[in-house]
Amino acid sequence: MQSATLPPVKNPLDLIMAKLHVASNDFFLQLPNIIGGIVFVIVAWFAGKLIANGVRRAFHHKGLIDLGGVLASLTFGLVVAAAVLIACVIVFPSVKPATIISSLGIGSVAIGFAFKDILQNLLAGILLLINRPYRRGDQIVVKDFEGTVEHIQSRATLIKTYDGRRVIIPNSDVYTSPVVVNTAFPVRRDQFDIGIGYGDKPDRAMTVFAEAIAKVEGVEADPAPEVLPWGLDASSVTLRARWWSQSKRTNIVHLRARVILAIWQAAADSGIDLPFPTQQILFHDQTEESDGDRTRQREGWPAGSNPPRPRRAEQAESNDRSVDHT
Repeated sequence: MQSATLPPVKNPLDLIMAKLHVASNDFFLQLPNIIGGIVFVIVAWFAGKLIANGVRRAFHHKGLIDLGGVLASLTFGLVVAAAVLIACVIVFPSVKPATIISSLGIGSVAIGFAFKDILQNLLAGILLLINRPYRRGDQIVVKDFEGTVEHIQSRATLIKTYDGRRVIIPNSDVYTSPVVVNTAFPVRRDQFDIGIGYGDKPDRAMTVFAEAIAKVEGVEADPAPEVLPWGLDASSVTLRARWWSQSKRTNIVHLRARVILAIWQAAADSGIDLPFPTQQILFHDQTEESDGDRTRQREGWPAGSNPPRPRRAEQAESNDRSVDHT
């Protein structure tokens, strides 16, 4: 019976060198493919830049600056992503494009959940840029924020408040919330309430105030300003003055100041009273038959058969004066 012979044991260093030799041969064999893939990606990157610039210029000529910027960025990203996929096929010929696409399809579900808010804001931004409910330079009100639209990005809308601060509002919030566009039309209406005394005639005051408002610089002649009776309050008759002006915020604020000054001056020149709230205090003189008898008189005194003694008004005043002197 012959004894089994063991294969000769190779030196581990020789095995490592052999594997490195095979890897280096494979690398040099794949080097043309790697260089081709890199060159293809570089060429595609420049081509994507050219295409994105063309898209941006095309929309810029149409006045759609923000929409052109968003679509240009998306176009560039799609071109580069497609170039990377093709480069992978060039470098690794054994990898099929269908395999890459199917893998991306499975991964896109996880990516969609992870970047749900970003994708939602992106879609809302594209819809806002297409529908264009407001544009750059418009003055809008969104929730508790008011200001001038600076830029509409793919993720958010940037507005500059009137006190010089920047607010970044996600596009999804803008798209799903009521938005007031103050500059949607060239002119808009403003108003101010005026209280006149009950001794004055409202018709005369309405005419005087309307003529004064019409003379203020910046008030639109058509529609003409008007003053309407608006309420009968505790100490005054309320008139509401309404006028139209340019819709920019700065015009509204400064014009209202001029209108208020004109109304005050017209009231002073015409002798129209502009009252302020007053309060009347009535002192009980205790001249009725039941006055002083607190068992019969119920005007806030404590009830009971033995109430405190009444205090006359004259006595109360003398006591108050004596307290003041002490």
